[in-house]
Amino acid sequence: MMNLIEFYACLCLLFCGISLSSESLNYHTDESALLAFKDKITEDPLGVLRSWNNSLHFCEWEGVKCDPKHQRVTELVLVSQQLMGSLSPHVGNLSFIKTLNIQDNKFHGVIPRELGRLPRLQYLGLSNNSFRGEIPASLSNCSNLVQLCLASNKLTGRLPVELGSLSKLYYLNLRRNEITGTIPSSFGNLSAMGEINLNYNNLEGSFPDSMGKMRSLIKIRSGSNNLSGAIPPSLWNHSSLVELYVADNQLQGSIPADIGLTLPNLENFGIAGNSFSGSIPNSISKIARLDFFYVAGNNLVGPVPADLGRSNYLEWLDLSGNHFGSGKSSDLAFLDSLINCSRLKVLRLNNNGFGGTLPNAITHHWPELHSLQLGHNRISGRLPEGLGNLLNLTELILEQNLFTGTIPSSIGKLHKLRRLNLNGNNLSGKIPTSIGELTKLYELHLQKNNLTGRIPRSFKNLQHLQRLDLSKNYLSSNIPEEVLSSFTSVIYLNLSQNSLSGPLPMEVGSSKNLRNLDISQNKLFGEIPSAIRNCLKLEQLYMGSNLFQGNLSSYFGELKALQHLDLSRNNLSGEIPKELERLSLLENLNLSFNDLQGEVPMAGVFRNVSAISITGNSKLCGGIPELQLPHCATQKRRSLSSRAKIVVSIVVLSSSFLTILLALYCRRKTSKNPSAVTQSFKEDSFPRVSYTELLMATNGFSQAHLIGMGSYGSVYRGFLHIDKSPVAIKVLNLERGGASKSFFAECEALRDVRHRNLLKLLTSCSSTDFKGNDFKALVYRFMSNGNLESWLHRSAGNLQHSKTLSFGQRLNIAIDIASALDYLHHHCQNPITHCDLKPSNVLLDDNFTAHVGDFGLARFLATAENNQTKDEASSVAVKGSIGYVPPEYGLGSKVSTHGDVYSFGIVLLEMLTGKRPTDEMFKNGFNLRDFTEWALPDKVMEIADAKMLEGEYAEDAVINIDSQLDMEGRLKECLESIFSIGVACSAESPTVRMNIKDVVVELNLVRETYLDIRMH
Repeated sequence: MMNLIEFYACLCLLFCGISLSSESLNYHTDESALLAFKDKITEDPLGVLRSWNNSLHFCEWEGVKCDPKHQRVTELVLVSQQLMGSLSPHVGNLSFIKTLNIQDNKFHGVIPRELGRLPRLQYLGLSNNSFRGEIPASLSNCSNLVQLCLASNKLTGRLPVELGSLSKLYYLNLRRNEITGTIPSSFGNLSAMGEINLNYNNLEGSFPDSMGKMRSLIKIRSGSNNLSGAIPPSLWNHSSLVELYVADNQLQGSIPADIGLTLPNLENFGIAGNSFSGSIPNSISKIARLDFFYVAGNNLVGPVPADLGRSNYLEWLDLSGNHFGSGKSSDLAFLDSLINCSRLKVLRLNNNGFGGTLPNAITHHWPELHSLQLGHNRISGRLPEGLGNLLNLTELILEQNLFTGTIPSSIGKLHKLRRLNLNGNNLSGKIPTSIGELTKLYELHLQKNNLTGRIPRSFKNLQHLQRLDLSKNYLSSNIPEEVLSSFTSVIYLNLSQNSLSGPLPMEVGSSKNLRNLDISQNKLFGEIPSAIRNCLKLEQLYMGSNLFQGNLSSYFGELKALQHLDLSRNNLSGEIPKELERLSLLENLNLSFNDLQGEVPMAGVFRNVSAISITGNSKLCGGIPELQLPHCATQKRRSLSSRAKIVVSIVVLSSSFLTILLALYCRRKTSKNPSAVTQSFKEDSFPRVSYTELLMATNGFSQAHLIGMGSYGSVYRGFLHIDKSPVAIKVLNLERGGASKSFFAECEALRDVRHRNLLKLLTSCSSTDFKGNDFKALVYRFMSNGNLESWLHRSAGNLQHSKTLSFGQRLNIAIDIASALDYLHHHCQNPITHCDLKPSNVLLDDNFTAHVGDFGLARFLATAENNQTKDEASSVAVKGSIGYVPPEYGLGSKVSTHGDVYSFGIVLLEMLTGKRPTDEMFKNGFNLRDFTEWALPDKVMEIADAKMLEGEYAEDAVINIDSQLDMEGRLKECLESIFSIGVACSAESPTVRMNIKDVVVELNLVRETYLDIRMH
């Protein structure tokens, strides 16, 4: 039997053996784990893992640290080494490791759940990689974890509830992932938590009340999520909070009145982009070290506390996009309290209602200011000369205010300035040449002012400029060549609506990055320079309403990126280049009102009648049938003998003589028989039809084919056997007085007119029915989208349209109607007045292109002016439609184009407000025009049809509140312009109404602005 001493000796040997065996095993386990980690690395461009080989002890490998006593791995740190690969699960065998940091590399795949086997782990850094999948719940087993950094990956799924058991966790960073679900209430158990960053995820729901139990919490960042509800009182009362950043969510509520007492240590406060309401409490001034105050894009109101700037630490103040101010001179009084804030770097008050003037003192006390944004307010007065003292400014945004006077030349001292926007004020005088000293400028907006003089030649120094807008001023003289030659970086250049003259310099070809060029509505002349073919990135080119001349050259076909091209209202000649057919991206082409001739191409953009405008070029022919142009004569030139020429001449003379005799006979017969008017009106593809054919086409004029009823008859949808396309058949009710006269008036009015925005009369029928009764009908092209009335007003009897017309569609329709009237008034051989313009007489085709129809009351202007008696004029007025008839017709005035303009103005206002002129709210002398004029200019968004505005912002995928507010402001500009046009057209006095020509121009300008909004 073994004695006691021998027994203990055996036990010692046994345990020592086990210990030695265990130590040996763990040593090799760490080495194997590191080698497995290396094996998963597929790219090592910096060669950081070259030292990892068997000839060296792994504790000497780069990025590895070991415990000196046990020779076990305690740190693996390989930050910013451009390593690519996945993270090996064998890392979970490094049981002594305290720090694992592989941030800022290119790791991908999932985070191994084996990391939960690291009980000593204190720091886990996996940020700035491409890890996918969910956060492993097993990380909750790392009970000593202090910092967990998983930011800027592609992690998905919900936040693991189990993480709430990490009692030592102080720092949690999950920023910029794709995490969903809610914030677990178990996070309230993280008693050691000091900083939590959940920014830029897809979290939803509300903040759990339990977060108030995180007594060590000093920083909360959960911006750019989908969080909703109110911030719990427990967080508002968390006195240790230094930062509360919850911007860009769906939170609501108000800022507590005692915030200055409950959060005395607050330094960073960001609630922008939510739905907070109420005012800024006066107690905010009691927060001594407040340096970041970001409340933009909410519904906050009331005056700004007068001592807001009491904290000398304030660096960032953003109140933009709220409802502060009331247009009063005292609105900006709080700026005086900011004079001592010498650290101020950002001041943004834009998109509010601030009035008053800028105090000169502000320009001397903010040496660090780099962003000053005061746009879209009601600030008035002159711009302080002292602006030049803000030497660190990088952006100065003062757009859409009421500033007057000249632009201070001291602005040229702001050599760090990158954005300068003074758009939409009342500034006058010349553009200071000192602006040319701002060599870092990349955006310059001076449009919509009263600036005069030349474009400064000093602009040639702005070689980094990307966007320049000088439109809607009174600039004159030529475009400096040296300026254009230096604009090699310009992307957007708008010089439209000035008085610039001279030729367009060849140097325009230097702007090879140019995407949008607008020089329309100037006095530029000469030929369009061929150098423009070098601007291969051009997407939008607007050169209309100038004096350009010469042939329309084929080099436009080289601009493959072109989407919009407007050369209208110039003196261009020659044929339309076939090369334009090959521009696959071209969506809109306007060549109207030039002197073009020859055949219109039929491919590319020319296949879509709504995408092109060639009105006002009387020598064009061919094209697609919808253009309704004459056929092009085919000329076969043959060499004829002298005898053959004599024979041909005799035949031609004989034919001409017979044609004249036939014409005289037909004219005599027509004068004797009024119904013969319709015999001369027909298209090649639609000869006159009989009563029987129309009866069969409508199944006996059945109720199922009835699509509408008008003043003088009913309209049916039918199919004629001679064509497969549907037609609209208007059957006159001859028992109704004036119906027969309306029939002949419409035939006569539409016999020779050709315009894409006029309803095409295909043929007519003047016959008798089977009972011997007179029968008259008109056959039109069928308009699949019905009339404008049915789209504007949905009622119990009018529910065929489930959607509504967007603002863009309504704007296009308005331009179509105005273009049709312009053609009738100014471009017909015999000018025509419509006399009954209203929404129900505007028809919409498949593409929502508008076609003006129902010419039953139309008058040839010369006839109306020369022959119409007072009684006849009154008769016309009575037959018009209530609400759309100009007031002078009721007083017996003669029919005129002014009357159509009045009706158009009312239709335009109805389209934008969604209110009929006969709405019950309009009584006792108050009408639709008064209603609109009352809202101009500040309340146009209030009277605009809400259905029209729905979806305008969502379609643009707006990613930040500044972009959204900018778009809303610009959309408001568009509405204001169109409402002003409608008011000007519907003036009571005929002589002060706008000319329809000018209406077309102005509406097209609005459309350009709108398209620019959509583009950006």
